[in-house]
Amino acid sequence: MIAATSYANQLNSQPDPIALAPTARNGADGPGWQQLLADAISDPRELCTRLDLDPALVLPAIAAAKDFALRVPRSYVARMRKGDPNDPLLLQVLPVAAENEVVAGFVTDPVGDMDRRAAQGLLHKYRGRALLVATGACAVHCRYCFRRHFPYGEESALQQGWHGAIEHLRADPTITEVILSGGDPWSLSDRRLKQLTDALQAIPHIRRLRVHTRYPIVLPERIDSGLLDWLQGVRLQKVVVMHANHAREVDASVRLACQRLSAAGVTLLNQSVLLKGVNDNVDALAELSEALFETHVLPYYLHVLDKVRGSAHFDLPESRALQLHQELTARLPGYLVPKLVREIAGAPAKTAVVAA
Repeated sequence: MIAATSYANQLNSQPDPIALAPTARNGADGPGWQQLLADAISDPRELCTRLDLDPALVLPAIAAAKDFALRVPRSYVARMRKGDPNDPLLLQVLPVAAENEVVAGFVTDPVGDMDRRAAQGLLHKYRGRALLVATGACAVHCRYCFRRHFPYGEESALQQGWHGAIEHLRADPTITEVILSGGDPWSLSDRRLKQLTDALQAIPHIRRLRVHTRYPIVLPERIDSGLLDWLQGVRLQKVVVMHANHAREVDASVRLACQRLSAAGVTLLNQSVLLKGVNDNVDALAELSEALFETHVLPYYLHVLDKVRGSAHFDLPESRALQLHQELTARLPGYLVPKLVREIAGAPAKTAVVAA
């Protein structure tokens, strides 16, 4: 098993997503996504000043960001309420002192990624599908990220041009679905994405491409003509699993991005994480499901928090998670109720969280 290193150090060894494609502009639509990504806020002082927050939040944020850097696009920050330290979007991205506390049971690899490494950057946990860690770069650094300690510098499939991962996939005819994850695979340029999917499509037994991404939510400008052209050129069945945790993340720009993806023949799903202070009430969960479905996105998973070191302040008792899911089930039609699950290292699938 490769030892986890600090995320800040890992990023230094990662290919810069901005360098993977030339900076582009979208004409009348304004700056291209690469420019917007490069302009993301990374200084806790700037974030707190922009949102009129108590300056006392700055020093703890700087300390916590030394191990896991702050990164958040400005358009996402614009959806936050000024002067509100408990804003549900802010809580997902602001480093806090609690991240540096050592809490029993919270570890660097809570889902056993490194034990299921099949090739460089390729994780094979479940029958029929494999996950390719396409890059370590993300548009936003979510404070509860279960891969915040993942050794991307050594383990991103991009480091070896995906060759080892592709060879493993080609040699295993039981794998019919490839999941692109990371990091966020849409941090890669359209050219890199095409190179990868061209290689995947040359493997006869691969039928589906699944993409796990936060871009449609936090930087919807990424869903531009170049990305849509790439998607339309992919002959595999296409599933995009987005990640929104609160209805206020779904604004007009997100709805437009989802409409474009749907028109490109993509099945849209959403997975959320149950987070204390963010969405730990039935009203917030119901509003999120309704907002997603109005945007042609089907609620898919509601994850119990993966116990990654630095995230204990987001954790909820399992009894509370079950209660919330039961309340949500009583309020909404079944197709709007995501499955309540947790990931257990070594288990053959996601594990449903049910009453004992």
